Amino acid sequence: MTHALSAAPALTGVWNGRYSYDGPYAPGDFVAVLFETGGHVGGTTHEPDWTGATADRLLYATVEGARQGADVRFVKTYDGSGGQTHTVRYTGVLSACGAEIEGAWSIPGACSGRFLMIRPAGPAMAVEREAVEVVR
Repeated sequence: MTHALSAAPALTGVWNGRYSYDGPYAPGDFVAVLFETGGHVGGTTHEPDWTGATADRLLYATVEGARQGADVRFVKTYDGSGGQTHTVRYTGVLSACGAEIEGAWSIPGACSGRFLMIRPAGPAMAVEREAVEVVR
């Protein structure tokens, strides 16, 4: 289903996210830095090591996907930090104001849950300005 969203800003910016499981596991938090160009979405994420191996270690991943109107889809692939190399599929809907993405995530054949990403107003605009300045 495609959701209409005519004047939403690009996804470019910093997003604070939280994911929860459809099972007994505790929710987790992450930070995503996204860039959107012509409907293509890319970027990176980092999050605390949820494996419990080291409390202060971060897990890093890349993001590749697309946006069509309000529909946002991307795949997050862990880069091996903390021993994680799997992928997670995200499918969400961008809010009308362009400040939230809410939806579902899944690790095919393993587990799934819900997620919410919120874009803080100040930092997102600063990152978007920097991205525009770099392109010029």
